[in-house]
Amino acid sequence: MSDRLSKIIEGRVTRRGLFETGGLAALLGAGAVAAPEPAQAALEIGPNLYESIGVRPVINAKGTFTIMSGSLSLPEVKQAMMEASKHYVHIDELMAAVGKRIAELAKCESAIVTCGCASALVHATSACIAGGNPELMQRLPDLTGMKDEVIAPVWSRNVYDHAVRMLGVKMINVHDLDEMRAALGPKTAMVSVMANPSDTGPFGLEPVAKLAHEFGVPVIVDAAAEDFNPSVHFDRGADMVAYSGGKALRGPQSAGVLLGKKELIRAAWMNSSPHHAFGRPMKIGKEDIMGMLAAVEMWFKRDHEAERKRWREWLDTIATSVKRVNGVKTEVLEPRGLSNNTPRLEITWDSEKLGLYGEDLNKMFWDGTPRIILGGASGNARRGGESSATIVPWMMEPGNAEVVGDELYKALSNPPKMPKVSKAKPADVDGVWDVWVDFVLQPGTQQMVNLEQDFDDLRGMHHGDRTDGEVRGYVTGDTVRFSSRHRWEGASFGFNFEGKVSGDVITGEVDMGEYFTAPFTAKRHEFGRRQPPQRPVKNV
Repeated sequence: MSDRLSKIIEGRVTRRGLFETGGLAALLGAGAVAAPEPAQAALEIGPNLYESIGVRPVINAKGTFTIMSGSLSLPEVKQAMMEASKHYVHIDELMAAVGKRIAELAKCESAIVTCGCASALVHATSACIAGGNPELMQRLPDLTGMKDEVIAPVWSRNVYDHAVRMLGVKMINVHDLDEMRAALGPKTAMVSVMANPSDTGPFGLEPVAKLAHEFGVPVIVDAAAEDFNPSVHFDRGADMVAYSGGKALRGPQSAGVLLGKKELIRAAWMNSSPHHAFGRPMKIGKEDIMGMLAAVEMWFKRDHEAERKRWREWLDTIATSVKRVNGVKTEVLEPRGLSNNTPRLEITWDSEKLGLYGEDLNKMFWDGTPRIILGGASGNARRGGESSATIVPWMMEPGNAEVVGDELYKALSNPPKMPKVSKAKPADVDGVWDVWVDFVLQPGTQQMVNLEQDFDDLRGMHHGDRTDGEVRGYVTGDTVRFSSRHRWEGASFGFNFEGKVSGDVITGEVDMGEYFTAPFTAKRHEFGRRQPPQRPVKNV
């Protein structure tokens, strides 16, 4: 038995002890994505750029996600960035000229380029709080005496509004116009709305903006991944609209654009880099500024109908390939929302008949050669029944459809042997467990409360530091797997535990998705099983 486990069982583990025994391992290598192979030679500038440092490129059948490096920038964008790198310019003069041109193209009053959509939200929030007053700007995020509330419809709260919250504002959630009217007041700095299918109707953007304007409060729309069609939002009352540059626009991945009312945009620019204000760390360089302008220029020159036609042809190619396998069905799912026009292909099959489950297929494609990331996949051996996989053509390139279709056909027509679900008697994990997680640099304690086990099925409650989530999972022999989902403000984050049971101790690893993995150890609570929660569940 290790010294670390002995200390846990004896109840003598301290935060410092956890750091010394487990933190280093997490820091050096733990993560949801495997570390790249070591580079075999010096960096090679050319087609094998990534491979030369041990990183494998991916066929992107998932869509535009920052963690998947967004989109591939247009040739015109690359050219503009290269030319921009050859000269010095004054950034204020450059932004004034670029903003004027983008505003002309977008048919709005003003615009600035930012280092991503998230920074556009930061600068907009700063502008609505401090305006262009240098004294107030320098005090941020100390909001004493300033407007310090931002209102958001509950359907609009999302993980990205952390960019708004980082100014220290209090987010006020409202469920309808009556609640919103009661919440609006002298402390309201802004109303924040996310572009999605819920932004229409009796509590959509238009009535929300109309009510906000009664109180003189500006409204911003986060349209990061939407098609670049700001008029859709301005025509319904938005004062500012923020976009990502590295998604639909296919501009620089580290750029974005904020458009809207002239004075608001001017104040946002004053609060951003290169000026010494809260937004100073969010620097945007001349190369990205000109690359962003080129992307917007090209948006109004691109043949969007031809692009959509090509996407559907790619989906048809993939569907034709996979339907050669008996029992495989496909369906094209139409896009939702006002300005996002990306179709998806859903592929379904009987897992038991084909002997392949969606989650296994997803992992096979990620680990395989060529490396492919799917839009999504579901189905596992424990659940059985139907499995599915989704293809999003938005970020695919010519030739990808044939490759993806062939690889799907090979996997579905001749699947590898999958391990069978064990029928062994499951270990007993009923009760309450104290959990120690070796988070990087700052290990923490948690608790699994009232785990109720019905043979191999597991349910209960997971108490974190400040959040709680319902536990669902199962036990196979001496292996336990369970997950919980937690919410904080607009964010949602998950914990996926897998460990080995040895009497009253469980040791294993927790996968936190984008926050990597960490070792954990759990000890059955000394007061016995099915104890009441040690603290009330918090409604965050």
